[in-house]
Amino acid sequence: MSKTAILVENVSKAYQIGQIGSGTLSRDVDRFWQTRILGKEDPFLKIGESNDRSTKGESDIVWSLKDINFEVNQGDSLGIIGKNGAGKSTLLKLLSRVTGPTTGEIKVKGRIASLLEVGTGFHPELSGRENIYLNGAILGMRKKEITRKLDEIIAFSGVERYIDTPVKRYSSGMYVRLAFAVAAHLESEILIVDEVLAVGDAEFQKKCLGKMGEISKGEGRTVLFVSHNMAAVKSLCNKGIVLKNGLTIFSGGIDDSVSNYLNENKNNETLSFVNTSQSKINGIESVKILTSQNFINHEDNIIVEIKFYNEINNCNVGVAILNSTKVKVFTTVNTINLSTNKLYCEIPGNLLLKGTYTLDVATFKDEQVFEYINDVCFFQIVDLINDYKIYGNTIGDVKINCKWYLNL
Repeated sequence: MSKTAILVENVSKAYQIGQIGSGTLSRDVDRFWQTRILGKEDPFLKIGESNDRSTKGESDIVWSLKDINFEVNQGDSLGIIGKNGAGKSTLLKLLSRVTGPTTGEIKVKGRIASLLEVGTGFHPELSGRENIYLNGAILGMRKKEITRKLDEIIAFSGVERYIDTPVKRYSSGMYVRLAFAVAAHLESEILIVDEVLAVGDAEFQKKCLGKMGEISKGEGRTVLFVSHNMAAVKSLCNKGIVLKNGLTIFSGGIDDSVSNYLNENKNNETLSFVNTSQSKINGIESVKILTSQNFINHEDNIIVEIKFYNEINNCNVGVAILNSTKVKVFTTVNTINLSTNKLYCEIPGNLLLKGTYTLDVATFKDEQVFEYINDVCFFQIVDLINDYKIYGNTIGDVKINCKWYLNL
C-alpha cells in the first residue's frame, strides 16, 4: 500500500505588488490585529486577484497560487506543468520551505533535496567539495555518510578538476552540474527539480533525466519535476498537475495532463508575447511573429520580431523552435555587435513540416544567461499542397531538401 510523501491542502500564496509591507503602518497594525490576535481572515487578501500577468488588474494583492490541493505517494514522480507565471516555481518554493503559504497546509514526510535555481544551497566562498559536505549536513546526514557518496557525486558532476575551487568561480553550467549531482546522490526521500536543468548541455540533461528515473523507479524515492519539455515530463513522470494563473486546472495521469496542457495552449496562445517582468540588462520586452493569422503556409518565411527594454550590445540572442511536445526542433543564434533595441529573425520557408510550434527566446553571453523566455507565440504550419505520411505517422518536424543519386 502506497504511503503519502506530500499532502497539499487548500494552499494559497499571496504577494503584494510594487512595495514591501502594506503601504501604511496603520494598515500593517490592523492586519496583525485581525489575523494574529483575533484569528480572522486577512481583510486585505479578500480583494486579491488571480495571477494573470497579461492584464493590468485593479488590486495590488496577487494570488500567485490559490486553493491548491494534491497528494503525492512515495515513489511517485509528479510533473508540474504550466506556462510562465502559472505558479510552478512558487509551488516548489513552498514545498521546499523556502517560503511559507499564506493559507493552507503542506505536510511532508521525509527529507527534501531541492534544485530550484543555479547555486541553490551553495556558499560561494566554499569549494565544491566543502559545499557537498554543507548540503549533506543541511539534510541531516553524518560526515561518514557524505564521504561514502563523495566520489560518486564528483564523478557524476564532471567537475573533478575544479572540486577544490570556490564555487563563486564556477560557470552556471558547472554550478548546475554539481548542484544536481549533490541533490540526486545525497540520501533524501524527496527530490525537487525546477527548469534549472535547461542551463546544462544536452548530454548532461539526458544524464540527469536518467538519474531521476533511476531515483523514482529504482530507488522508490519521490520526484517533483518542472519542465517545459513535455517529452521529458512524459518519460520521467507518472502523474501530473497543470497550473494556470495560480490555479489547478487539471490533475491526473501524466499523459492526460500533458494533453490537457497542450490543448489549453492551442486554444489560448497568441502570436505575440509581452514580458511584464521587471526591466533588466539585455532584457526582452516582447516577442512577436509578424503575420496576420496564427497559421502559416509551409512555403512562407517566418519573421520573428524581438524587442528589448533597452539597447543591447555585445551579447547573443537565440531563438529556438519547439514542436507540439515542447521538444526543440532547432535553435538559431545571432551575436549582436551594434546597439539596437529591436531585432528580426527570418526563418526560411519550406523548412517546417505542418504542425503546431512555439518559441523559446534568450539573451546570453558565454554561459551567463540574461533572460530566457519559454514557450511563447503559438503558431501553426499548414501544408496546402502535400500530405506526407509514412504508415499513418507524421514524418517529423523539418523538411530538408537532400540530394539523391543513383551513382556517386
